[in-house]
Amino acid sequence: MALSFTGTMSVAVAGGEEVRTVLMAALGCNMAWGIVDAVMFVLTTAADRARRFNFIDSVRAAPVPEARRILLQNLPEEVQQITSETDAELLLTRIKSSPAGKHRNIVRLQDFRAAISVFGLVVASTLPPSIPFLFIDHLPAAMRMSNAIALVMLFLIGARLGKYMGRSPWPMALAMTAIGAVLVAVTIALGG
Repeated sequence: MALSFTGTMSVAVAGGEEVRTVLMAALGCNMAWGIVDAVMFVLTTAADRARRFNFIDSVRAAPVPEARRILLQNLPEEVQQITSETDAELLLTRIKSSPAGKHRNIVRLQDFRAAISVFGLVVASTLPPSIPFLFIDHLPAAMRMSNAIALVMLFLIGARLGKYMGRSPWPMALAMTAIGAVLVAVTIALGG
């Protein structure tokens, strides 16, 4: 998001627009994308939850041989490789003996709370790269400073992602930064 509006900043300002006007437009655009991302989060979460409910229902309703096949086909590949016949039978027995859900909500209040967080993250992620345009009058310098801030953000996000994955934060931090640098270079080469 930040790269898209910093890349178009020079075009808009060259067309006579004020930097603050472009920043406000960029913030509005990011708010719109935040809404889109939040709605898509709720929709994909609901679809995934409905898929899981349908999986349980189909295992519960199918005859045992068919239920076993459905169960094994829907396990992640890594889990399939370590699931014995005994494990599969235990899971199958538990699913078939569990009570059917009468009123299962596909969309939950927590989904909307998470969607608000998604919206907030999308909008907030644009603010740090916007700061240089408020304090640096020389547009090319402000754009490069904005790009540098975005790269630092990518480094930090990559480090957190690496930790989340249970790995060293450095490779992911460096990979995210390298990908961001390539995208900035492509944007600059294309006139941004």
